[in-house]
Amino acid sequence: MSKEEKIIPGLPSGFEDRWNNKLALKKKLIEIVESNFLKYGFSALETPSFEISKNIGSFLTDDEVNPMSDVFTFNDDKEKITLRYDLSSPLSRFVAQNYRELPFPYKRYAIGNVWRNEKSGNARYREFTQADVDIIGNVNKSQADAEICNVIADTLLKVGLSEKQFKISVSNRKIIQGLINNLNIINKPQEMKVIRAIDKLDRVGFKGVEDLLKKERVDASGAVTKGANLSDAQASEILNFLKIKNLKDLKSILKNSLSVDGINETEKLLEIVSYGKYANLIQPNFTIVRGLAYYDGFCVETNLNFKVKNPKGKEVDIGSIASGGRYDKLISRFKGSDFPGTGMSIGIDRLLFVLDQVDTIKPKKNEPVLICILDSKYLKKYYEVLDYLRENGINSELYLDVSKNLKKQLTYADKKGSPAAIILGESEIKENKFTLKNLQSSKEGNQKTISKESLINEIKKII
Repeated sequence: MSKEEKIIPGLPSGFEDRWNNKLALKKKLIEIVESNFLKYGFSALETPSFEISKNIGSFLTDDEVNPMSDVFTFNDDKEKITLRYDLSSPLSRFVAQNYRELPFPYKRYAIGNVWRNEKSGNARYREFTQADVDIIGNVNKSQADAEICNVIADTLLKVGLSEKQFKISVSNRKIIQGLINNLNIINKPQEMKVIRAIDKLDRVGFKGVEDLLKKERVDASGAVTKGANLSDAQASEILNFLKIKNLKDLKSILKNSLSVDGINETEKLLEIVSYGKYANLIQPNFTIVRGLAYYDGFCVETNLNFKVKNPKGKEVDIGSIASGGRYDKLISRFKGSDFPGTGMSIGIDRLLFVLDQVDTIKPKKNEPVLICILDSKYLKKYYEVLDYLRENGINSELYLDVSKNLKKQLTYADKKGSPAAIILGESEIKENKFTLKNLQSSKEGNQKTISKESLINEIKKII
């Protein structure tokens, strides 16, 4: 009989294990973000990881042959189901299904994993956590959109970034849509290729966008992305538009009614934003159009003003860490429902990638105090001490192998990151004392013998 082949452990590309300090940091980050969402009046919503494919639709890919190529889809009895690729599409389904029971405007937040079947790298994952807020209902659009901008700014400051470390850019999809209409680009797939080309400006530069507007773009790896096949004149007009920096110049150039609507909406948004304390962090940028097809008005994108290092030590720009926009027709796809919406999403894992390097969040240490076993005949006593610690709110554990010597037990505690160890031998038990070793200190005198009455307080001083 041949030997059973051993499996090599590993993960597929774009997926990551998180544990110890990194996982503690992620949990702390989510705690801060969620607390801030609640402060702004948003209510929690949890939806399933899977949705019926036709319910969430296809808004990612520009592959005409396979419009669901960027998502993970499976056959489920008589219909297809898809792992959600964002949290807004499930929200639209939820609102259409439950609108009679919801308060409007409906302000909801959601924090959960999403999945995208796309190229990974530099903090781009195929499974990642998003934290979303959305406002659904017929409200003053400028106020709702400004609220989205303000919650982005406030949340990023709360997680420890400074005002100088990020910029929030706003625009309006109607502005570029009006130009596209003027250029007689009426084919929807071609139109989406144009919008997605513009959306990649920060990543690929003007030359890259020009290639994507025309025949094709070949990246550094040799990968080919098919372009929108615009004429030189059409591409030139779009590239000239992308060089405009202020609303005044934009107004003098774009005269079609749709673009003018977008410009006016942007002006009203910036006016409302000016009433709050984050106006200096929010600026217009007309190259922001957002790649998802369901956005149709206000758009927002947040980028860092500094680079971070990838796992190979190379400095990289990781792209947007918080983005979103207005989607006034996403819910109207469902029968009997027509509610405009606006929202944004923070990429938790991408932000985690940054915060792990800039070290602004200090997660609370939750590692347990270790009770060492010196003699199996005192096992009952060890368990009494264990119960005493836990009853007093101290995370604690008893070493689980009576055959290991003290050195190996302390090595285990050190590797695990335990803050302290309790050593109970014959002399300690006879005198009803405890030897407490501070594992976070390398100085001499890092252990002391104390009474049971002072044990809890002494441990709390360490942890």
